Amino acid sequence: MNRSTDRILTTHSGSLVRTLALIEAMKTRTLGKPIDENEFQETVTAGIAEVVRRQVEAGVDVPNDGEYPRRDFRTYIGERIVGLERVRLQKGEENPDDNFRGPKGEWEMFPGFYSQYYAAAQFTWLPVEVDMSEIEAMRSARGFNSAMVYKLVGPISYDDTAVKLDIANLRAALNGLDASDAFISAVTPTNMTRQDQNVLDFYDSMEAYQYAMADVMREEYKAITDAGFILQLDRPAQDPTYQLEDDAEIAKALEAAIEIENYALQGIPPEQVRLHWCGGSSNRPHLNNIPMGKVAKSMLKLNVGAYGFEAASPRHEHEFRIWEDIKLPEGKIIVPGLITQSTNVVEHPELVAWRIRNFAELVGRENVIAGVDCGFSQGWDHPRTHSDVQWAKLRALGEGAAIASADLWKKSSVTAS
Repeated sequence: MNRSTDRILTTHSGSLVRTLALIEAMKTRTLGKPIDENEFQETVTAGIAEVVRRQVEAGVDVPNDGEYPRRDFRTYIGERIVGLERVRLQKGEENPDDNFRGPKGEWEMFPGFYSQYYAAAQFTWLPVEVDMSEIEAMRSARGFNSAMVYKLVGPISYDDTAVKLDIANLRAALNGLDASDAFISAVTPTNMTRQDQNVLDFYDSMEAYQYAMADVMREEYKAITDAGFILQLDRPAQDPTYQLEDDAEIAKALEAAIEIENYALQGIPPEQVRLHWCGGSSNRPHLNNIPMGKVAKSMLKLNVGAYGFEAASPRHEHEFRIWEDIKLPEGKIIVPGLITQSTNVVEHPELVAWRIRNFAELVGRENVIAGVDCGFSQGWDHPRTHSDVQWAKLRALGEGAAIASADLWKKSSVTAS
């Protein structure tokens, strides 16, 4: 993993708004309509080529494939694991995703807001050409939150077909472009398994299943790093904390989940791994986000080379001060989010530069890569901003990094002289 040795490098958190052609193809698949798989893969490949090029043009030093081949950032893995069957909850059935700490607690605190929010925001920033009426009708018939979940139909194992395609597509898209590194994101064992059904039919406990998932995920991790790419772990160790309120219980759950994540990383070079510690991507109150000061010391126990986290959100921006008291381990990197995906306001480059300097002065400029709070489109069907705004924000990130770099390296030259 390259460091910011002579300037501040930039990256983002993974998902980007899909192309119009890919959105239409994903919609067709979601509706269960016939689709030519070869044509679908051609659409994915073309989309990745475009999105990688646009990232580099916008000033992103460490790009990815935008997560274009995936329905969403997490449940994509069910399509790669033998032994899982994708099922849709029917109206009235309980969705395990309803139980995580943030939105559920906020639903109780802001019922008026949430009664309007999802209906208003779900498809707002999709291209206007996309007709989502059939999707809306399908979801209305089943109940809004009756999302896709997985049930076990046998012991799990890994099918590497899709990750090989991911690697080939990203490698081809990077050809001829000037990128410092490139990354591919992957789900983590304790993130994936919180919603799975019928676990005890095949495993002695949820913990045993999570360790089995860790063995399976290691195959995806190894494929990515063996190919020379950076592996990004999405939301590692966070999900077990979402139903908890007590700080001691949160710390205990984090430690247990981190043990599982580190087990999954056995044999994976830490310098090729970074994580994305997530506070949620949507434009909502975020009042129940866990402060970084309560989790940072545990987070640093994850056996990775770089730690990404939110730092542009109004709930977290002040938290750069925690690094006055918490020492970043030798050789490690932080990837703070310095722009946010949850509003369409484009950050001023000078603001981005100021945020970069705040971190650089505390942990060292070479230990900072400028990032984004979260993904711009965790699923194909819910962009968090308009696509045009997404690119403007990424350009502002690059411009801010250039301003900060000029200042930080100028100061160094003056000091040296």
